[in-house]
Amino acid sequence: MLNARAQLLLKTLVERYISEGQPIGSRTLSKHAGLDLSPASIRNVMADLEEMGFVASPHTSAGRIPTPRGFRLFVDTLLTIKPLERVEIHQMENQLHIDDPQRLFAHASQLLSDVTRFAGVVMSPKRHNQSLRQLEFVKLSDKRILLIIVMADGHVQNRILLTEKNHSESELTQAANFFNQHYAGRSFEDARHEIQEELKSLHSDVTALMSKALDASSEVLGQQEADYVISGERNLLRVADLSTNMNQVRKLFDVFEQKSALLHLLDSSQKAEGVQIFIGGESGYLPLDECSMVTAPYEVDGQVVGTVAVIGPTRMAYERVIPIVDITAKLLSSALSYH
Repeated sequence: MLNARAQLLLKTLVERYISEGQPIGSRTLSKHAGLDLSPASIRNVMADLEEMGFVASPHTSAGRIPTPRGFRLFVDTLLTIKPLERVEIHQMENQLHIDDPQRLFAHASQLLSDVTRFAGVVMSPKRHNQSLRQLEFVKLSDKRILLIIVMADGHVQNRILLTEKNHSESELTQAANFFNQHYAGRSFEDARHEIQEELKSLHSDVTALMSKALDASSEVLGQQEADYVISGERNLLRVADLSTNMNQVRKLFDVFEQKSALLHLLDSSQKAEGVQIFIGGESGYLPLDECSMVTAPYEVDGQVVGTVAVIGPTRMAYERVIPIVDITAKLLSSALSYH
């Protein structure tokens, strides 16, 4: 679509705009592009790029800025990635040495935010067809029982069960032992029907209690949908390109708050290999043309289970943010697979 000269000038314009944040004129392009072209020739190329929708003139000045389409062409074909230094990777790796897998997501999100100075996001895995590690019953009063549900990944949920009968400690132990001996380690949804059938034939004073525990466990496991952890949203308020339009920034924060749109975007990112870049409003989920998201999937034992991302201004240093997101995804995969 573009000849080599136009590509080089567009690449130079985007790089200078990312660095300076101001419309770029032909003199600046002539100085940094390394081409032996007159300002008039450069202006002609710029006019062609503007006509094709890659650049725009925001003011009456001769300077131009890249459009979202220009940024897209830049990141797809013109960008030169700068690999992270080994010492930087080692520092990031040290921050993800966490014993508790659940805390890894929060630490990875904060790491992305700290290193890029934008918003860091980590989508936690969906718990499909989760298995139980064990159930425990704790008597709170005559007819109030605390049900402790421990899942295979160590995630713990508590539920209060209201019973018609005052169960003894031995009955509570009997009920817990029944579940743990027969169904610990098995997929709960696979075993649910079998448990229901056994309870029908089990003549015991704790049958009603176990039925309530079965229903509560099913409800808990059914609620284990994907979620995400976000850190550094306030960093976006300090980005000049975004903070000048607070009404638009509020729309972005509404996306963070409502979660569903961002989750959909993060979920779709899992289906692609490697780093993906969503520029401006092209995704249909980010409300700002001045905002972009860089994502990468992470794995557990070779299976993609979630996404890490950085949300920042369209005018971000992609050559640095892309390897940061990519390395964080790989480090998170390694840490989770280890655990």
